[in-house]
Amino acid sequence: MAAPRRRLLVAVLRASLTSAVLVVLYYRLPFTGAVDASTFGLLAAGLALFAAVIAWQIRSILHADYPALRAIEALGAAIPLFLLVFAATYVKLADTTDGAFTEPLSRTDALYFTITVFATVGFGDITPVTDAARIATMAQMVGDLLVVGVVLRVMLVAVKQGQERRVGAAGSPGSPDRGDAGPPAPPYLAKHDGPGT
Repeated sequence: MAAPRRRLLVAVLRASLTSAVLVVLYYRLPFTGAVDASTFGLLAAGLALFAAVIAWQIRSILHADYPALRAIEALGAAIPLFLLVFAATYVKLADTTDGAFTEPLSRTDALYFTITVFATVGFGDITPVTDAARIATMAQMVGDLLVVGVVLRVMLVAVKQGQERRVGAAGSPGSPDRGDAGPPAPPYLAKHDGPGT
């Protein structure tokens, strides 16, 4: 069953609002301080949060009335969160390590670099120089592959299963979705074994 336009609009607005809130938080939260284990701790905590969001979103897709719309909202939270976790890591690295990248990074620069890595554009205007910056960038590259190759696939499977669950729950007795054999055929449609029977 197709979702009403109003629900589609609400899903798109909620996804946009979630993305906007995450971007505002990215620009407002402090990410400065000495580079140490806390830099990669920030990255690990952010990725753990991302994994928790994905797990919760998949569960909600499976039980949603409109799984495809719920997937739109899920991606509106998951993808920006993933990108902003790495952008925050790059900001912290650039702020605390001289020459971590080929140029100093503002928050906008870090977000730009994160998106170019995610999109595999690779303009080459900003590149990681230090080992820590390269390790963080490699982690993002691997994460990008997982997000595109695994997370999106899992969400699509969840949408399909959610839709099948919804159709199965709405099916009537005898429908193929419920697995019933249905009522017996009327006598006039029953097969005969041979002539005269």
